[in-house]
Amino acid sequence: MKRLLRVALGILTAIGGFVDIGDLVTNAVVGSRFGLSLVWVVALGVLGICLFANMSGRVAAASGRATFEVIRERLGARAGLANLAASFLINLMTVTAEIGGVALALQLASSVYYLLWIPVAALAVWLVVWRVRFSIMENVTGLLGLTLVIFAVALFLLKPDWGSLAGQLTPAVPEQETVWTYSYYAIALFGAAMTPYEVFFFSSGAVEEGWTVKDLLQERINVLVGFPLGGLLSVSIAACAAVVLLPAGISVTSLSQVILPVAEGAGKIGLALVLLGIVAATFGAALETTLSSGYTLAQFFGWSWGKFRRPAEAARFHLSMIVCLLVGIAVLATGVDPVLVTEYSVVFSAIALPLTYLPILIVANDPQYMREHVNGRVVNALGMVYLVIILVASIAAIPLMIVTGAGA
Repeated sequence: MKRLLRVALGILTAIGGFVDIGDLVTNAVVGSRFGLSLVWVVALGVLGICLFANMSGRVAAASGRATFEVIRERLGARAGLANLAASFLINLMTVTAEIGGVALALQLASSVYYLLWIPVAALAVWLVVWRVRFSIMENVTGLLGLTLVIFAVALFLLKPDWGSLAGQLTPAVPEQETVWTYSYYAIALFGAAMTPYEVFFFSSGAVEEGWTVKDLLQERINVLVGFPLGGLLSVSIAACAAVVLLPAGISVTSLSQVILPVAEGAGKIGLALVLLGIVAATFGAALETTLSSGYTLAQFFGWSWGKFRRPAEAARFHLSMIVCLLVGIAVLATGVDPVLVTEYSVVFSAIALPLTYLPILIVANDPQYMREHVNGRVVNALGMVYLVIILVASIAAIPLMIVTGAGA
């Protein structure tokens, strides 16, 4: 029964934790401008994150070590350092975006200016990272984040023309957009679905919870059920925007516009639930990205790490997370738009994807670490296909950002 409960909670937290500020904003922007014509990218991204998160979790369960520990040892210091630099900088941008997302959600709930909420949000993140057990932290934020299912409920309450909505699923560039903006947002959506911190957190969490090869079934269920259901939440966000915002010609530039379809479809109760869900999802993602920053540095440099250790036993691990939170506060204190930081972070995530996922594929095929649990032929074939897709997205991201003016 205890094992079944762990599986159930793992599924629920994967669903609730999949949708962060990047997914919220990017899916709403895409829905308001392109309808559902980019849903195929969400499906592509969900399959990709399932593929590589499963590899990363399997590496941790089979070797008892997290991804960056193995990468540093397997690839050497120089290649590992390039991977670290790219992953850490993207992660730091994402930490900043998530803290900003918490602050914006609290502003919507309280009418208190978001800049005043930023230090409060960062302090709350640090207190939870410092004092709350890993399993409690993960399960509570994930379960509360499930209230974002209100987007799916609101979609039905809006009573759209389902035939017309289904017709938007065909990949096509709308008349008012160009093929370049369509491609730019396709890459942004792909980056939002495959954000690097997700796999680093997943593998480190497996070590935190003491997974072994006996837990591989649980790991697969968590990945193969949780992430796709999280992807359905992303599609619901885009669909709500396509039903309400696209016909009105409203392009999403703020978090208040993201939740507008829910307020219209589900009223005050729906509004309350979506605000709770956004606070929980962004706060949970802020916890994950903050921890991932500490995980990547500590694992690469061989420091003691983990919430299972007291702060005094992993001082550099905890200090690095404090520094990351302070950097995030400093960036947001300049008055930069958190939504803009979010949009840039998902695009830069796409740029860094090859450095993130190639090492995972290499290690997952190394019998020294994996023994009989190395990748099979089908997984390797899919992994190679995704590496090509990831490389194309990475190379195209910057030129498309320049040509489109970051999707303007």
